[in-house]
Amino acid sequence: MRPKSFLTWTLAVALLGSLLGAAFWFSGGGKASFDLARHSVPLDQIVSGGPGKDGIPAILEPTFIHASEASFLDPQDRVLGLSKGEEAKAYPLKILNWHEIVNDNIAGEPVVVTYCPLCGTGIAFDAKAGEKTFTFGVSGLLYQSDLLMYDHQTESLWSQVSMEAVAGPLTGLKLTPVYLVHTTWGDWRKEHAQTFVLSTNTGYSRDYSSDPYGDYATRLDLMFDVNNFDPTYLSKEWVLGVEISGTSKAYAFSELEKTNGVVIDRVNGRDLRILYNREARSARVSDAEGNPVPSVMAFWFAWYAFHPDTQVFHTAQ
Repeated sequence: MRPKSFLTWTLAVALLGSLLGAAFWFSGGGKASFDLARHSVPLDQIVSGGPGKDGIPAILEPTFIHASEASFLDPQDRVLGLSKGEEAKAYPLKILNWHEIVNDNIAGEPVVVTYCPLCGTGIAFDAKAGEKTFTFGVSGLLYQSDLLMYDHQTESLWSQVSMEAVAGPLTGLKLTPVYLVHTTWGDWRKEHAQTFVLSTNTGYSRDYSSDPYGDYATRLDLMFDVNNFDPTYLSKEWVLGVEISGTSKAYAFSELEKTNGVVIDRVNGRDLRILYNREARSARVSDAEGNPVPSVMAFWFAWYAFHPDTQVFHTAQ
C-alpha cells in the first residue's frame, strides 16, 4: 500500500495539498485520530492520503438549484444522479472532486452520496445502519486506494467500495447502497428535466471549474498500491460492477461497446438487464421485472482490488 514511485508521490502531495489548502498532518498517517482497537482489515493497509481528518470537507448542509439555473454545467460534465418518486437530484463531479461526501436526503429519506476520485467510484448509501442514522466525513485515510469515510457519531471508519465499517466501534456493520446513476449532465437532464442540482454555494472557497486531479483518470499509473491487481483490462478502464448475494461480476465498457447496448445476463441465479449508453459513457442495471439494481461504475483496478474473485463479462466471439 505504498505510493508507486517518488514522482507519483510528489504529484500526489501537490494535488492533495491543493485540496487541503492548509498544512498536511502526517502524524501516524492520520490514524492517531481514530480508535482502531477493533478492525477487520490490516492496520498497515490503512494509509494516509495526504490531508488529515476533514482536510477534504464533506458537505453537511447541501443547497440545490433548479436545472435551469445550473449554468456552470456543460452537457458532457459528469454527475451522480439520484431519483425517488417525483424528486431528482444531480451531484456534479466538479463539486464532488473537492468534497467527496454529501450528507443529504431524497424524498425525505437520509442518504450519503460519496465519490472517490482515485477509484472513479460514485456510490450512494442509506444513511441509516442498524438502528441509527449517521452523518459522514472524510477521514483523510485510504484503504486499497479508496475513500475511507468516518461517521460523526462513533468515528468508525467505513470503506466506500466494500460498503462496511472496517475499523472502530462499528466494525463489520454494513451500509445499504441506494440506486444511483453515474452519467453526463446532458443525459441526466434529458431524463429528469425538473431535476435539482447541488449548488456551488457550499460554504467553502474552491475553484469548481478546475479538476484538482488533472489527467489522473487517463494515466496508467496509480497513486497508491492495491493488494490485488489484474492486467485483463487497463487499470482505469471503466467497468460496471454488480454484486448479487456475494457473487460479483464486472462489465467492462470495452466489452459493452461490442454489444447493441443491451445485455441480458444471469448472476448467482438472478436475471439482469444491463443498459449501456455509448454517448453518455454510462451503464445501469435492472432485474427481470424492470426494478433498478444498485451497481458501481469504477476503474477496473478498483473493482478488482475489492473483488478479486469477480466474474468478468465477455461478448460472444
